[in-house]
Amino acid sequence: MNHFLRKASFFSSRNSIIRIIAIGTAGSGLLYWNADLDLKTTVKLSIPALLHEHLWFQGRPSFVSSDNWQFGNFPLFLSRVGPGPAPAPAPGPVPAGDVTKEAAVAVGGGAKPCCGCLGRDSIANAAAKVAPAVVNLSVPQDFYGLSTGKSVGSGTIIDTDGTILTCAHVVVDYHSRRVTSKGKVDVTLQDGRTFEGTVVNSDVHSDIAIVKIKSRTPLPAAKLGSSSKLRPGDWVIAVGCPLSLQNTVTAGIVSCVDRKSSDLGLGGMRREYLQTDCAINAGNSGGPLVNVDGEIVGVNIMKVLTADGLSFSVPIDSVSKIIEHFKKNGRVVRPWLGLKMLDLNEMIIAQLKERDAKFPEVEKGILVAMVTPGSPADHAGFHPGDVVIEFDGKPVESIKEIIEMMDDRIGKPLKAVVKRAKNEVVKLTVIPEEANPDL
Repeated sequence: MNHFLRKASFFSSRNSIIRIIAIGTAGSGLLYWNADLDLKTTVKLSIPALLHEHLWFQGRPSFVSSDNWQFGNFPLFLSRVGPGPAPAPAPGPVPAGDVTKEAAVAVGGGAKPCCGCLGRDSIANAAAKVAPAVVNLSVPQDFYGLSTGKSVGSGTIIDTDGTILTCAHVVVDYHSRRVTSKGKVDVTLQDGRTFEGTVVNSDVHSDIAIVKIKSRTPLPAAKLGSSSKLRPGDWVIAVGCPLSLQNTVTAGIVSCVDRKSSDLGLGGMRREYLQTDCAINAGNSGGPLVNVDGEIVGVNIMKVLTADGLSFSVPIDSVSKIIEHFKKNGRVVRPWLGLKMLDLNEMIIAQLKERDAKFPEVEKGILVAMVTPGSPADHAGFHPGDVVIEFDGKPVESIKEIIEMMDDRIGKPLKAVVKRAKNEVVKLTVIPEEANPDL
């Protein structure tokens, strides 16, 4: 009986040892074991160079303590950088060629993480790309000749000639819609250089402005990315000068890619914002929101004062269109129809049909909720309850599509097809007017 107990105890101890070694080697090394009929066990471990670096610390092994079988300094997670060396096919000591050392890599210059992976230097590298182009803006404010302090914000140099992208509320008096302090702005670069800038363009509706400075040498400039590629959960970085603390970097994720101005209780024209949980404060306004490639994907504009983790930015795709308007017209030209509309989906359509049996048979489209009296849409014959199914000769299912089609086509006729009660199909011609041409 004792003989069988000793064998059972040996099997249990042997299996425990193998399990412990197998856990430590999973994913990073290869384990071989073979038990013969005489209960002799051979265990072979082939260790790649990357793992070998972790198994030795200050000249001593730190993998497993033989006294209590506890893990030592073994890391919980390892990133695979490349394929490990192939193990030897037969039992025996590990050949010297199986363990190789790699040259040490300086911080920030490590191996590039796999596609889609966030490496240890991803945030730092992205911040390093854009940081030299981020500036601090300070605008003296006055009221009837009396100094009332300064408006402080951030901006980003987007052209080596000194073109700076920022928020309009940083450099423009919102109450009078005019540039403060005769359009002069104090600009401080990250390297300490100071310039006097001039506000050359501003649009209070989108809260975007352009400031220009002059330099004898080319200035560091950041690259514009694409906000249309962002998804909820993507990592982003906010860079700026909150509370006048220059060179401040915070990180977070995209919470929503198309937060509507109506969701935030903002009146006026329909706008969409990027929502993130990056920490921004007074002074961050006008600074860049950056992706992990160091490209600008938004302009930080505001935060919710009563809540943490709710920050908003103007998408860079919208900003790019505004910049094109600045270059072409010196201001932003917006077409106006005089319609309030709602995007339809299957659930909303089903609910509307339950309430009104005469609701038109549609699978998608845009519902006209209200028509402003005397507006271009009113003159064209739009009615509340119409469902727009075609605009400018193309099928549509979102308000955003109509806005993109109108672009700056002021005074140019646009064809629309709407469905009404009892499936009546009506073709309308609307001529957009310019919205708020005096601003």
